[in-house]
Formats: sequence, structure tokens, C-alpha cells
Amino acid sequence: MTGRPARLPNLATPTAGTPSVDRPLLRTALPALLGAAHALAFAPFQLPWLQWLALAGLFALALPLARPRDAALAGFCFGLGWFGFGVSWVYVSMHVYGQMPAPLAAAATAAFCAFLALYPALALWLAARLTAAAAPRALLSLPAAWAGAEWLRGVLLTGFPWLASGYAHTDGPLAGWVPVAGVHGVTLAAALVAGGIALAVRRRGRQRMAAAALAAALLAGGQALRAIEWTAPSGEPVRVMLAQGNVPQNLKFADGGMALSEAAYLPLLREAGQADLVVLPESVLPLPLSYLPQATLDALAEVPRRGSSLIFGIFVEEPRGLYYNSAIGLAPDGTSQRYSKRHLVPFGEFIPWGFRWFVDRMQMPIGDQQRGAAFQPPMQLAGQRIAVNICYEDLFGAEIRQAWRDPGLAPTMLLNLSNLGWFDDSLALPQHLQISRLRALETGRPVLRATNTGATAIIDARGQVVAQLPHLTRGVLSGEVQGHAGHTPYLRFGDAPALALIALALVAAGVAGGRAGRSR
Repeated sequence: MTGRPARLPNLATPTAGTPSVDRPLLRTALPALLGAAHALAFAPFQLPWLQWLALAGLFALALPLARPRDAALAGFCFGLGWFGFGVSWVYVSMHVYGQMPAPLAAAATAAFCAFLALYPALALWLAARLTAAAAPRALLSLPAAWAGAEWLRGVLLTGFPWLASGYAHTDGPLAGWVPVAGVHGVTLAAALVAGGIALAVRRRGRQRMAAAALAAALLAGGQALRAIEWTAPSGEPVRVMLAQGNVPQNLKFADGGMALSEAAYLPLLREAGQADLVVLPESVLPLPLSYLPQATLDALAEVPRRGSSLIFGIFVEEPRGLYYNSAIGLAPDGTSQRYSKRHLVPFGEFIPWGFRWFVDRMQMPIGDQQRGAAFQPPMQLAGQRIAVNICYEDLFGAEIRQAWRDPGLAPTMLLNLSNLGWFDDSLALPQHLQISRLRALETGRPVLRATNTGATAIIDARGQVVAQLPHLTRGVLSGEVQGHAGHTPYLRFGDAPALALIALALVAAGVAGGRAGRSR
């Protein structure tokens, strides 16, 4: 006995007696299975503890890998399992509703998931470069590289932060860190917990104790933070009515789609009753605002005439041939307000350079849109200041935070208008609802969601769903919503603290690695 801690075998150079089949199995199949388990951490399964175990398993596999390319392969396979399961619903939008041939839609889905898998591959490659198989430094490099790659996925090429690791923690102890550090800070915390588990399993003595203590401190600190009320109620509760028409996506923009949409939504408006605020979802009607029949305009205008404020999603053509995905707010005093979507979806709302041929193979109505201004003041309706965002935009917490640019117009609530009819009753719907829940936690504001097919919901300022309509049903969701005022730490400082911690940890791991190399 030498007294040295036990180490896992180096997968880059198998020990004698290890079957050769173990190498490809451990480097590809097992990481892919762990990635699929990681996807189960998110809604609708909502098993945040499973994320810690899946990431811990990946980190434990990566620790003995001496070559960065082997670590990158493990990360890539993990990403294939994670996104191949978690975002496979993009196939539905391309084939079922975009009418793209099935082989091409399947290939495009696979290519998209492979592209997303490059980010966890990058994280493990960088960590391996910094760590050089030294387990103590891995507790810095692996979680920091993971969180840094997740942040990069949210900004590079307009960003796609769907299923960012932090979104798994709208419930559980790490949820307490959301209003403090945002989704990227929680991603770092979750990765540190996973790294602590992996290191505690692989090492003994003081290193195991230190890793376990760090994980326990993060969990206990998050649980304690959940008791803090960062914002306070402001004004009187607002009675809201959210309409869900459940118009099939394949019929909405087809011949007769306008009549179908009117038949779904206009009768719901007559149920407005005593609501202070009535909301219709994104692109509630398939024609731009200036093309709507007068009878339809009159039906919409009837809502504010009865004393309720109205917000509805509609395309706006301005000037001719240029289209904005917008929300129109109508007040009982006859004034109107507008918000236009500013963060557009590649391929669905704008065409990236060189991909016209790809988009032309899908049937995407109004698939080349214009961006709204970077700052658009909240709508002032029903005694509230409502920060509107449309569909995909609520993935970007840093952009949502910009609604607080003018302190005198600080929002008291958030509103998301969506049309997820492109994805049927897939994982996309509960995943999107979970994203909105995290925005509520970050901002300390209630969130209203008005959608065509689901998930239409009311979320309180603590991120809890207080009312929701079933998916793929037609109906009205009514309830009371309490506006909130005040600032969470995330509203004050944004992502800067989390990014600074990530950078500091990477630099520290790199410096430690350099010193270790020189001493050798």
C-alpha cells in the first residue's frame, strides 16, 4: 500500500485485461445514455437531481481522459443523447407542418442536434486541456468550462439556449440561486455540485471532504435563499383572461384559415366578462393587421369599449412588404401600444445567409421578418406595466432584463405570447413553460403565457404555476395576478457575476495547470 488515492483507469490507455470493447462503449454509448438521462432533468419530468448524477457521471468519465480529443468525444456523445432526446420535436415543425420530406427533415434534425452537441464537446475539451487528468483542478475547470459553453450556446449565431442546464432547477434547492445569479449562475452551481459528486467518488481523504462540502454548501445556500422575498406586491390584483383557440397549425395559414381562426377566438372574446386584461396569443390571426376585415377589427375593438384592456399577437406590415411579428395593446381610453419581436428564430423567422435553399423546402408563412427595436417600453395597461415578449424571446434573460432600462417604467409583470402549434403536444410545450417559470424567478415578477395550443398559464412571482389550461384544447384561463415591484440581484447585475466567476475559475485552473507542468 502506498497511501495514494485510488484512480480510475485511464481510458486513453486501457490497463491489461480490459476488453477492447470497453473503450468505445465508455467513450460513446455510456456518455450518450447519460446525456439522455440529463434531458429527463427538465420538464415535464422535472428531476433536477438526475442532472447532478448525469453530469457527475460524465465528469467522472472525463477525469481520467488524458487526451483532450477523447474528452471532447465523450462530451459530444453526451450532447447527442441530451439534445437528440430533448429537442427532437424540431422534426415535427419541419416535416409535419413545414412539409419538408421526411429524410431531409430527419437529417436536418440530426445535424441540428450534432451542432448543439459541439458545446458540451468544447467544454470537456477545454477542461481536459486545463486539468491534464489532475482531479483537484477538475473541480474548477470542468464546471466552469461547462457553464461557459452553455453561456456561449446562448449567444453564438443568435443563440439557442433551449435546455440550458440551469433551466432544470425551477424547483429544488438550487432554485434559490436563480434570482441571485440567473440561469447561467445556476448552471455553474449545478455543474459544481456534479463536479463535487464526481470528485468525491474518485478521491479520498481531504479532497473528498472538500468536494462534498462545496456541493453541500451550494445546496444549503440555495435552499436558504428560497425563503427571501426579493420583490414586493405593487398595486391592486388584476383580473386576467387568457384565450387559447387551439387552431391546428396545418390549417391556420391554409385556405379558410382566417375563418377558422375567427371562429376559434372571436367567440372567446365575448367571455371576457369583468376581466381587466384580455390576452390573445402570438399571430392569433393569419393575416397582417392592415388586411383584417372591418368586422374582425370591430370585434377586437369591442373589448376595450367594454372596459377591458386587450393585447393580441398579429403581424404588422410596415412599410409594404416588410413584416413584424408584433403585439398590439388597446386601452379603454382608445389609445394603442405596440411591441415587435426583436430576437427572431433562424429559418422560421429570418433566413441565415446561404440557407435560402433550405427554407424554400419548407412551407413557412412570413418566414423572413424584421426585428423590433432593442428597447421597447413596457405596455401600460390595466394599471400595470407589462413587459411583452413573443415566443422564443423568453429564452434570453439578459434581453428580458433590458425592459428595466428606464427605472420610471420598470415592469410589474411579464407577458409571453406564443404559438407552439408547430410542435404538437411534444416536450417543447412543458419545456417552454419551465423557461417562463425561471424568468419569473430571475425577475421576481409574475408571468402570463397566452398560447394557441399550450401551455397557456399564470405563473406567480415565485415561479409557481397557479393556473394552466390543458394542451391542445380550446378555452379561456381566468384568474387574478398581483404585480410586483423591486429588484432581484439578477435584475441589478445581470449575468456579469456568473460570467466573472466562470472566467476566474478557468484562469485559476489554467494557472494551476501551468505551475504543475513546470514543476514536472
